[in-house]
Parts: sequence; structure tokens; C-alpha cells
Amino acid sequence: MTCTPNTSVRPERSRGIKPSAAEAFSTSLEGAPRLRSGRTVLVVLSFCLFAAPALAQSDLPAARWADTQLPDPRQEAAARALMEEIRCLVCQGQSIADSDAELAGDMRSLVRTKIAAGERPGAVRGWLVERYGAWVTYRPPVEPLSWPLWAAPVALLGLAIWLVRKRLVRRR
Repeated sequence: MTCTPNTSVRPERSRGIKPSAAEAFSTSLEGAPRLRSGRTVLVVLSFCLFAAPALAQSDLPAARWADTQLPDPRQEAAARALMEEIRCLVCQGQSIADSDAELAGDMRSLVRTKIAAGERPGAVRGWLVERYGAWVTYRPPVEPLSWPLWAAPVALLGLAIWLVRKRLVRRR
């Protein structure tokens, strides 16, 4: 039996005995290219990490009414007022009227389309709250679940007044 310099014959194979899992793994990797260092892996991972935001940008055109006003000034004013009250789901700190996110543009287009179709702003707001939850609006409804949020400022103001009064009484 002649062997080339890159191959090796294990005695277990020649006798018909199956190799162990470790031997099978090591033989399966013999022809695979090896990494020279962890530096290559780091460079590839860094490239993937920094390329992700660039690849996240959509090539789709903006929605029809995302950046175009409605022809009727009254409808546009109603849509604009509603857009000021709806929170951007991407930015979370801006209204959809102020946000440049694609989702905010889609929501602006949706609001203008529904207003142009004759729906009232309250109905559009209700639809958005039903779809995205009460968090989407800057004016959440007063319901038992949100009572602590509405009561917290009053309670903190009362606590501050009580602490200041107690401190003033102690000084006298």
C-alpha cells in the first residue's frame, strides 16, 4: 500500500475497527483550512456588527401620505393634531409628526389616509390604541391599570410638601 505524504493510515481502519468519535472528528478536520489567529474572527465579527445598520436601511419608497399634506386644510389640521399625540414606536421619545423613522412615516400616511376617508381623529386614535396598546398615545386613558401613574405625581407632590413643612416646623 502506497501512501501520499498528506494521508495517514490508522491501524484501526486497516483492521475494520470503527474509529472513535474523537478520531473521526480529527480526521474530518484534516483537510479544512485553519484560522491563523483569533484576529481573523474578530475582524469578520466587527465587519458584521458595523455593517448591520447599513444593511437595515430599506430601499422602499416612502408611503404616499408620509410627507405630503392632505389637499383639504381642515383634514390636514386634524391629522396633524392627531400625529402630535401619537408616539413613534421606533424613537419612543418623539411623536410620529417629528420622527424620521420609516415606521413613523407609515403611521403618518395611515393617519392621513383614514382622516381623508372621513374617519374622526378619535376613531383613528382608538384604532391605533387597539392595535399598538395605550402606550402609543401621549394621553393614555384613565383606567384602573393606569391609576398609579396618574396618582404618582400628586403623591410625590404631597410628600414633598409634607417634608418641607416638617423641616420648617423643626427649625422654629
